[in-house]
Amino acid sequence: MESEENNMENSLEFLKESAKKATEELISCAKLQKDDILVVGCSTSEVIGSTIGTDSSIDAAKAVFAGIYEATKEAEVYLAAQCCEHLNRAIIIEKAAAKERRIPFVNVVPQPKAGGSFATTAYANFKEPVAVEHIKADAGMDIGDTLIGMHLKDVAVPVRISINKIGEAHLVCARTRAKFIGGERACYNTELI
Repeated sequence: MESEENNMENSLEFLKESAKKATEELISCAKLQKDDILVVGCSTSEVIGSTIGTDSSIDAAKAVFAGIYEATKEAEVYLAAQCCEHLNRAIIIEKAAAKERRIPFVNVVPQPKAGGSFATTAYANFKEPVAVEHIKADAGMDIGDTLIGMHLKDVAVPVRISINKIGEAHLVCARTRAKFIGGERACYNTELI
C-alpha cells in the first residue's frame, strides 16, 4: 500500500514538473510578456492514459495546474483554462484579465464532468475567477487534443519544445504573431514575427 502511495506521489510530482518545464519553455519561445495570456486546454483523462472525456482526474488536474500556474505566475503571464465541450470550451480566467480586455463574463462554475477537472482546479485556485466565452490568447498549450485554436489570436504558429507529452497526453504548443498584410512592396517588422 505504501509503495502505491509513493508511486502516485512521484507520478503527480512528475506531472507537475513536466507541466512547469513545458510552460517555461513555451513562455520563452513565444516571448510572452507581462500580462499576456497563455490558454491551456487539458484532458486529464488523456493525461492518465484514458480517452478524452471518459476518466476525469482531479488529482492529475491539480498536479498539472500547479506546474503551469507556478510558471505563469513567475513570468507574470495570465493563465486561461479552457473548459471542455460540455461548457462550449468557455474560458476560466482572472477577473482582472477579462476586465482589462473588456471581455464580458458568463455565468458558469466548472465541475469535473461539466467543464473538466483542469478548469475546475483553475476556478478553485484563481484569485478572482470568471468565465468568458471567447479570448484571443498570445500562446497556448493543448494537453490531450482539446482543440484550443478557437482561443488563440488569428495567426497561430506551432512551437516545438523538448516535452511532447504530459503524462500520457499528447502536447501541442503554439505562439501567435501579427498578421502580414500588403503585397510584394510591403516591409515587415521582424520583431513581430
